[in-house]
This record gives sequence, structure tokens and C-alpha cells, in this order.
Amino acid sequence: MTAPAPSFDAGGGLSVGPARTKADLREFLELPLRLHPRDRYVPLWEDTVRSWWQGLGPHTAHGSVIVALARDAHGTVVGRTTVHFDSRMDEKLGTRAQLMGATEFTAPEVLAGLTAYSEMVAREAGRTTLLGPVSLLPNQTGGVITSGFAERGFVDSPWNPEHYPAAWEAAGFMPVWPAATWICEDLAAHDPDEVFPRGADPLPDGVELHHGRRRGLTRQLGILRSMLNPSFAQLPYYTPITAEELAAATDGLAWLLDEQLLLWLTVDGEPSAFVLVVPDLTAFVQSTGGRMALRDQVRLLLTRRRYRRDAELIIKGTVPDAQGRGLMSILSHRLLANLRAGGYESLRVTFIGEDNQASAAQFAAMGGRPLHGVTFYRKELT
Repeated sequence: MTAPAPSFDAGGGLSVGPARTKADLREFLELPLRLHPRDRYVPLWEDTVRSWWQGLGPHTAHGSVIVALARDAHGTVVGRTTVHFDSRMDEKLGTRAQLMGATEFTAPEVLAGLTAYSEMVAREAGRTTLLGPVSLLPNQTGGVITSGFAERGFVDSPWNPEHYPAAWEAAGFMPVWPAATWICEDLAAHDPDEVFPRGADPLPDGVELHHGRRRGLTRQLGILRSMLNPSFAQLPYYTPITAEELAAATDGLAWLLDEQLLLWLTVDGEPSAFVLVVPDLTAFVQSTGGRMALRDQVRLLLTRRRYRRDAELIIKGTVPDAQGRGLMSILSHRLLANLRAGGYESLRVTFIGEDNQASAAQFAAMGGRPLHGVTFYRKELT
């Protein structure tokens, strides 16, 4: 468990403090399941949250995490957050940032109390900015949806009720990095040759297409990471992903990997562009509340064919030196063809920044539309 931090009297009978016991941790995990519709909200993986509480995991090399609860005058849990920092985000932002993550609350005054507690921790550590919600970083899971509340969330994307954005702004935060998730439906109606004519065969000289293999996935993830970090380095929220973090984020992927949906291109032998799509496991995660005990793993393996109707694009990119050469059109062509061949009906896409029109255009060409508006929030401490 992380080092204890003091509890905080937020006024009005509200108190905020660390989750110190296993019972506290259970209440942290159960709060959003109690607050939100089970068919729209998508829980974080329980093992991931438990590792934060225990002070374990690859993030510990870059900062510590306080798992915190807000209780009302009757002792009932009415809010939660993580209060943490990451040295890479400090470097990216050029400031000492206190991060808030996994933030859920019953009412605006509860978020105000959680914010006041985070400010207290920040000031004691000499930190000057609050940023959230990020779990634990923006390039992992985070954000608040600002539209599309009737649409369900999906794994690695946020979902929250309609009153959340106003509550964050009432707590003194300003929105940053506006974005949107996307959905492409009725994939069978879109011919890859018509949608992405530049991506049709033959491949340009020196360009070679590769696809995933369950065997040797660790090596393939290393290839993916060699493209991932340089592809996204210029984004304002992106911090480099370590090999340990990528391994943790993709733990168990080999069980469910559709080999035709992990694609990358080499140019003269150099990894240059990639796309990773997985079956959408949202319904399974919702059914277990984010738990992945042995019995849940067995059930997932036995029922994994059920999750071959909807897919989720986790990430795609092109290394800087290879941009502008049509490589993503090639990958998008192959991806659409493979989704159709695999019987997938829809593709959901994790958030795309409003300023990234080229990426959004790829999905608009596939008949896609924005699904949820997404933003993060920042507050300067004076």
C-alpha cells in the first residue's frame, strides 16, 4: 500500500482520506457500480486498481499513488479519486502536476471536496497544477465525456453522467485537449477498394505488410513500442510508454488476439506504421465489474467467440520519418478488409484530438461518426 496521507475535513460533514483497509478498497471499486448504469459505465480492471493501492506496478518508477475516498457525515462513500504524480508528465507539461484519476462522485460538492484534498497534497509537495481525470496517464485511460451520454462506453474509454463536466468546471478546472471517440457501423457496407483506393495492392517498393501472431507476441509488442513512442511524441498529453507498462496493459492479449487485426508496415525493413484492433470486451468487463479472477478468465476463454461482432481500435500511428507516404491508407484498407472478413459489424475508436483531422478522416471515410465528446481538466494552483 502507498504511504498514508492525512485525512481532510472538506466541510459539510464530508471527509476525504486514503483507502487504508481492504474494506476501503472494496468500497472504492464498488462506488461507480453503485452510481452508474451497468450497461453504459465500464469499470477499470480490478487488478489494476489493486496494484495502485498496493504500490506495485511499473508506474512506481515514476511516481506514487494515493487511493482516496470521500465519505459523508454518515460514513457512506460518496466519492473517490486517485491522487498521484508522474515525473514524465511533469516533464511534458513543464510544471509539477498533481494528477487525479478514477474520479467518481455523487454531487458537485463531493468533487469540490476531492479537489480540495488533492490541492492539499499538491501544496505540501510543492506542486502547482492539478490535472485529471487520468488513470494513471492520459495515454492510458482518462477524460470526461461531454456528449453522447446515452451511448455506452467501451474499454479504455471514459463514460460518465451528464452532470460531470459542469461539476469539474464548478471546482475551478478548465477543459484541455478536446477530443472525441468514434464509431464505424455496418462495416460490411463499405468496400475497402472504394474507401481507401490508395491502399489497394500492389504495395509500394520496399513496403512489407506484417500481421500479429499469438506466438511470439512479446517480441511483436516490442516492435509496436518502437513505433508507438515516436509516433505520438508531439501530442501535448503523450508520455513515453515503457516496455513494462506495455506488457501490463496487454497482459492476456494473446488469449484473445485476432491475428488479422494487429498490422504493421516496414519500409526497407524498418517498422514504420501500425494499427492495433482487438475484439470489444466491454460486455464482459461490465458483467464482472472489472474482476478477472480465475473463474472469469475461464469463462472468457469459453465465450470469446461472442466478442467477434464488435471491435475496438486501441491505437494506430506512423513514425515521423515515414509520414505523408500513404502508409496509413494501406493499413486502413487492410484493416477494413480484415474486419469484414472476420464478421465484425462495428469498430469503436478511442479518443482522437479535435486537431487531428487526418486521423478522424480515416474513420469518417468508413462511415464513422463521433460517439462521445471527451476532454481533460486542468487547474492552476495560486
